[in-house]
Amino acid sequence: MTKTPGSIMRAEINEAPARFAAMVQRDLTSALNPLSLDKVRAIYSVARGSSDAAANILSYEIMARLRLPMTSLPPSVFSLGNGVAMEGTLGLILSQSGASSDLVQACRGIAENGGQTLLITNSAASPASALAQATIDIGAGPELAIPATKSVVATIAAGMAFLARLDASYRPACEMAAQAMLAMTTRTIPNKAALEAALSEAGSVFVIGRGCGYGAAQEMALKLKETAAIHAEAYSASEVLHGPLQLASNPLTVLILDTGENRVQDSLNTAETRLRGVGARVFRISPADFGVTDVSPAGAAAILLAALYPVVHDVTLQLGLNPDTPENLAKITDTV
Repeated sequence: MTKTPGSIMRAEINEAPARFAAMVQRDLTSALNPLSLDKVRAIYSVARGSSDAAANILSYEIMARLRLPMTSLPPSVFSLGNGVAMEGTLGLILSQSGASSDLVQACRGIAENGGQTLLITNSAASPASALAQATIDIGAGPELAIPATKSVVATIAAGMAFLARLDASYRPACEMAAQAMLAMTTRTIPNKAALEAALSEAGSVFVIGRGCGYGAAQEMALKLKETAAIHAEAYSASEVLHGPLQLASNPLTVLILDTGENRVQDSLNTAETRLRGVGARVFRISPADFGVTDVSPAGAAAILLAALYPVVHDVTLQLGLNPDTPENLAKITDTV
C-alpha cells in the first residue's frame, strides 16, 4: 500500500507525455538492423491486456501506411498448440515485462515456424528479449502502479517509430504527435467533472471507437475494469449497433473516443445518435477538445489515453479504491 492512495499512478500518468515524445522520435535503425524487413509480407502481433490494445491501435496505422496485413494471434497458438506457418511474416510481440511464459513461448514458436521476431518491451533484459531477433526498449522507466499507463503510450510510440523506420514519410507525423502530446501537460478534458460523475455512478459503460480509436476503447474499458472495478466493454462503432445496443434498455453510460479520422466520422455519428436515442448518457472525446488537430490516428489514440488516465485515476479514488494496487491484480501476470 502507498501512504497516499493513487500517488504512484498519478506520478506515472504525469510522466506519460514525455515518455511518449522521446520514444516516438527515436531513430530505430540500429535496433532493427537484425531484421530483414524488406521480406515481410504480413505482421502478426502477439500480446495481452493493455499491450494487445496498443497492438490494435498500431495495426490500423500500419495497414493504412504500408498496405501490409496486420492482425493478432493468440499466444496459445504457440504455448498450447503447435504454432502456425510464419514464413515471410514478422511476429511483433508486445509485452511490458517480457516475462509471461506464453509470450516467451510465442517468441520462440514464431522463429521455429519461419517468422522473424521483434519485441516491444519495457524490460530489455527479459526472457523474451533473449529470444527475439530484435528488441525495442520503450524506455518508460520503472512502472510501479499495477495499472499500466506510461508504458502503454510509450508502446504506441514505439510502434509509430517502427513504422517511421519502414516509411520515412511517416516521420513528420511522429514529430507532430510528440509536440501535441507534450502540449497535453497543460490541458484537461473540458467536461472532466461531468464525465467523472457519470462514471462514478455507472452500472455499465460502453467505450466505443473506430479505426485506431477502437484499440484506445479497448484500453480504456480495461482501465475502468482493472482500476475502478467498473463494468466496461469496448466496441467498434459498427459492432455496437447490432446485439449490444439492446443493453441500452438498462441505464448505460457511453464514452466515444474520436481520433478525428475523417473516414470514421459517419460511423461514430450514427452510433452516437442511436445510443442517445435509446436513452444512453453519451460523452464524446476528441483531441480537438484540447486544441489538438492534424495528428495521426495512432497519435490521437495515444493522446486520448493520456487525457483519460487521470479520469480513471480520480474516479477510482472517488469510489474509495486505491488505483495503485487493485486488490485482485498483480503487476506481472504469468499465463501459459
